[in-house]
Amino acid sequence: MEEKQLYTVSIYTENNIGLLNRISAIFQRRHINIESINTSVSEIDGVSRFTIVISVGKEQIKKIIGQIEKQVEVIRAYYHTDEETIYQESCLFKVKSDLLFEDGHIQSIIKESNARIITVNKEFFVLEKSGVRNEIELLYKELSAFEILQFTRSGRIAVTKERMEISKMLEAFNTNYV
Repeated sequence: MEEKQLYTVSIYTENNIGLLNRISAIFQRRHINIESINTSVSEIDGVSRFTIVISVGKEQIKKIIGQIEKQVEVIRAYYHTDEETIYQESCLFKVKSDLLFEDGHIQSIIKESNARIITVNKEFFVLEKSGVRNEIELLYKELSAFEILQFTRSGRIAVTKERMEISKMLEAFNTNYV
């Protein structure tokens, strides 16, 4: 059996309704769990970018990319290993405010983790933390002792370490469809 590893899939697309469903169906048919997903605008006007993290084997990722690129709205899809990308996730923690003022330990956790307090009121404060997944998971574990009221984490955002030739292709696409 082929050894699995994490891949970051970048999909450049037209921004059309229903595309997310069709792309997620490609993973569903193969019984592949999506670890994280993020959609955003790309570096070219009018072109969206999906960033999806999955754990599969090398042959399987090649087949998936081929299936994704068969979608009419998909301009191009790529896959990269963690070593080939620079990536981050972001999260928000909502914690009871009295703990911030009564417990010096929570203040040192915030400082040591490089988290940022983005709002404080009488009932709660909100922390923001950006980093790699294990940094966020460590902060979650440390803050769990202080009653986390709410928690949310983004999907991975990533750029490649090497220059991608997609920019020229996207510029041509943008010129042809403006």
